[in-house]
Amino acid sequence: MSGGEHAGRPGPGGASPRAGVETDRDPGLQPERTRLAWRRTTLSCAVTALLAIRQALHTDGGPLRAAAVSLLALTFVAFLWLAHLRTQRLAAARPRRLAPWAALSVVGCTIGFAVFGAALLF
Repeated sequence: MSGGEHAGRPGPGGASPRAGVETDRDPGLQPERTRLAWRRTTLSCAVTALLAIRQALHTDGGPLRAAAVSLLALTFVAFLWLAHLRTQRLAAARPRRLAPWAALSVVGCTIGFAVFGAALLF
Protein backbone atom coordinates (compact mmCIF):
# COMPACT_ATOMS: atom_id res chain seq x y z
CA MET A 1 0.00 0.00 0.00
CA SER A 2 1.39 3.35 -0.91
CA GLY A 3 1.45 6.57 1.06
CA GLY A 4 0.46 4.96 4.35
CA GLU A 5 -3.07 4.14 3.17
CA HIS A 6 -4.54 1.05 4.74
CA ALA A 7 -7.67 -0.80 3.74
CA GLY A 8 -10.71 0.76 5.35
CA ARG A 9 -8.86 3.82 6.65
CA PRO A 10 -9.39 7.29 5.25
CA GLY A 11 -6.97 8.40 2.58
CA PRO A 12 -5.53 11.87 2.07
CA GLY A 13 -8.08 14.58 2.76
CA GLY A 14 -10.18 12.27 4.97
CA ALA A 15 -11.91 10.53 2.05
CA SER A 16 -12.48 6.84 2.32
CA PRO A 17 -10.77 4.80 -0.41
CA ARG A 18 -14.20 3.42 -1.36
CA ALA A 19 -15.99 6.76 -1.20
CA GLY A 20 -18.01 7.45 -4.32
CA VAL A 21 -18.00 3.80 -5.38
CA GLU A 22 -21.53 2.54 -5.70
CA THR A 23 -22.00 -1.18 -5.72
CA ASP A 24 -25.13 -2.85 -6.96
CA ARG A 25 -26.66 -5.50 -4.79
CA ASP A 26 -25.91 -8.95 -6.06
CA PRO A 27 -29.33 -10.64 -6.15
CA GLY A 28 -27.55 -13.98 -5.54
CA LEU A 29 -28.96 -16.66 -3.31
CA GLN A 30 -29.81 -14.70 -0.15
CA PRO A 31 -33.23 -13.47 -1.34
CA GLU A 32 -34.02 -16.97 -2.57
CA ARG A 33 -33.07 -18.53 0.78
CA THR A 34 -35.19 -15.96 2.60
CA ARG A 35 -38.13 -16.59 0.29
CA LEU A 36 -37.82 -20.34 0.84
CA ALA A 37 -37.66 -19.83 4.60
CA TRP A 38 -40.90 -17.83 4.49
CA ARG A 39 -42.52 -20.61 2.43
CA ARG A 40 -41.39 -23.30 4.88
CA THR A 41 -42.68 -21.30 7.80
CA THR A 42 -46.00 -20.69 6.08
CA LEU A 43 -46.30 -24.40 5.31
CA SER A 44 -45.60 -25.36 8.92
CA CYS A 45 -48.20 -22.83 10.12
CA ALA A 46 -50.73 -24.30 7.67
CA VAL A 47 -50.07 -27.83 8.91
CA THR A 48 -50.35 -26.67 12.53
CA ALA A 49 -53.63 -24.88 11.85
CA LEU A 50 -55.11 -27.84 9.98
CA LEU A 51 -54.12 -30.32 12.68
CA ALA A 52 -55.57 -28.07 15.36
CA ILE A 53 -58.83 -27.70 13.45
CA ARG A 54 -58.95 -31.47 12.91
CA GLN A 55 -58.40 -32.03 16.63
CA ALA A 56 -61.16 -29.58 17.49
CA LEU A 57 -63.63 -31.18 15.09
CA HIS A 58 -63.06 -34.69 16.45
CA THR A 59 -63.52 -33.77 20.12
CA ASP A 60 -66.34 -32.10 21.97
CA GLY A 61 -65.13 -28.76 23.25
CA GLY A 62 -68.01 -26.38 23.14
CA PRO A 63 -67.77 -22.65 22.50
CA LEU A 64 -64.25 -22.28 23.90
CA ARG A 65 -62.84 -24.64 21.29
CA ALA A 66 -64.87 -22.99 18.54
CA ALA A 67 -63.48 -19.60 19.55
CA ALA A 68 -59.93 -20.98 19.66
CA VAL A 69 -60.32 -22.54 16.19
CA SER A 70 -61.71 -19.29 14.81
CA LEU A 71 -58.89 -17.24 16.28
CA LEU A 72 -56.33 -19.77 15.06
CA ALA A 73 -57.73 -19.56 11.52
CA LEU A 74 -57.71 -15.76 11.69
CA THR A 75 -54.12 -15.79 12.93
CA PHE A 76 -53.13 -18.09 10.07
CA VAL A 77 -54.73 -15.79 7.48
CA ALA A 78 -52.89 -12.80 8.99
CA PHE A 79 -49.58 -14.68 8.91
CA LEU A 80 -50.22 -15.80 5.34
CA TRP A 81 -50.84 -12.19 4.30
CA LEU A 82 -47.64 -10.99 6.04
CA ALA A 83 -45.58 -13.75 4.43
CA HIS A 84 -47.03 -12.91 1.01
CA LEU A 85 -46.12 -9.25 1.44
CA ARG A 86 -42.58 -10.12 2.46
CA THR A 87 -41.94 -12.55 -0.38
CA GLN A 88 -43.30 -10.05 -2.90
CA ARG A 89 -40.98 -7.34 -1.60
CA LEU A 90 -37.99 -9.69 -1.81
CA ALA A 91 -38.38 -9.73 -5.60
CA ALA A 92 -37.08 -6.14 -5.80
CA ALA A 93 -33.44 -5.50 -6.69
CA ARG A 94 -32.92 -3.81 -3.33
CA PRO A 95 -35.64 -5.09 -0.99
CA ARG A 96 -36.48 -2.97 2.00
CA ARG A 97 -36.05 -4.30 5.49
CA LEU A 98 -39.02 -5.83 7.21
CA ALA A 99 -41.01 -2.98 8.73
CA PRO A 100 -41.22 -2.94 12.55
CA TRP A 101 -45.02 -3.27 12.46
CA ALA A 102 -44.72 -6.35 10.24
CA ALA A 103 -42.09 -7.92 12.50
CA LEU A 104 -44.27 -7.34 15.56
CA SER A 105 -47.25 -8.77 13.70
CA VAL A 106 -45.31 -11.93 12.83
CA VAL A 107 -44.29 -12.29 16.49
CA GLY A 108 -47.93 -11.79 17.49
CA CYS A 109 -49.04 -14.48 15.04
CA THR A 110 -46.45 -16.89 16.43
CA ILE A 111 -47.58 -16.25 19.99
CA GLY A 112 -51.21 -16.55 18.85
CA PHE A 113 -50.52 -19.96 17.32
CA ALA A 114 -49.00 -21.14 20.59
CA VAL A 115 -51.80 -19.79 22.77
CA PHE A 116 -54.71 -20.92 20.58
CA GLY A 117 -53.07 -24.29 19.97
CA ALA A 118 -52.63 -24.80 23.70
CA ALA A 119 -56.27 -23.80 24.26
CA LEU A 120 -57.30 -26.55 21.88
CA LEU A 121 -55.27 -29.16 23.72
CA PHE A 122 -56.59 -28.40 27.20
